[in-house]
Amino acid sequence: MVVSILERWHAALVGQSPVAIATVIQGPGTGGKVLVSPEDHVGSAGNEDLDRAIIEGARAMLEGGKTGTAHYGPRGQRRMEDVAVFIQSFAPPPKMYVFGAIDFASAVARIGKFMGYRVTVCDARAVFATRDRFPSADEIVVAWPDEFLKTAEVDKRTVICVLTHDPKFDVPVLKAALETPAGYIGAMGSRRTHDNRTARLKEEGITDEELARISSPVGLDIGSRTPEETAVAIAGEIIAQRTGHSGGRLAERSGPIHAQEPDTATSPDARDAERSAAEAAVRER
Repeated sequence: MVVSILERWHAALVGQSPVAIATVIQGPGTGGKVLVSPEDHVGSAGNEDLDRAIIEGARAMLEGGKTGTAHYGPRGQRRMEDVAVFIQSFAPPPKMYVFGAIDFASAVARIGKFMGYRVTVCDARAVFATRDRFPSADEIVVAWPDEFLKTAEVDKRTVICVLTHDPKFDVPVLKAALETPAGYIGAMGSRRTHDNRTARLKEEGITDEELARISSPVGLDIGSRTPEETAVAIAGEIIAQRTGHSGGRLAERSGPIHAQEPDTATSPDARDAERSAAEAAVRER
């Protein structure tokens, strides 16, 4: 079974498919391993109930690209500490789609790559959507943004930035974006542009609840003016929304800088120790 798990793991990594490996590092069944993908799983931690709990937890962590330790009871009970399971996620880079081949898009594409996203720039105008203008992008697509987005891969980690400033582009692509589970949807424009765009989207049947998903005007309020400064403001908002923070100044806050993390997001030192324990358990098996 271990050979089968390792073969599946290797194949997933080569194909850049999301996969998680869960290893029991403490308690009954120590050394047991379960490989979990979004579609299926291989291996066992000892019993069906514990397997079911581990698979559910591993898929949740895989969706967020997280690695850490989860604790269960011997039969997968929650809020028990008998069994410690180290879950290591291997997920491909999250995707960032930048619509509108303008100067601001070039800066957003650069900072997106710096943040670890796989960046795609899309514009219907071939004269603007070129490799010379966007050397840092992983992919450049010449197509109508909404048509491209309807067939693009989008998940909860995906970032969508609409920078077109043109209703014939941004209204259709925002409508398409709201039909996806994207974690962040931002649209550039003044408040006047935002109000006009909102009215057009409502005419298309978009509800107030759906409109609330759009960050517009895009970015944190840091007084940015240049494309590079605007890209920093957008990056800050993406991070703040993902982590649930307000984006204010740390100097004006009290208490710890970092919120207490759940045990499914352990520190690097603890993660290394747990990984070593997991590897030792496998060797002893």
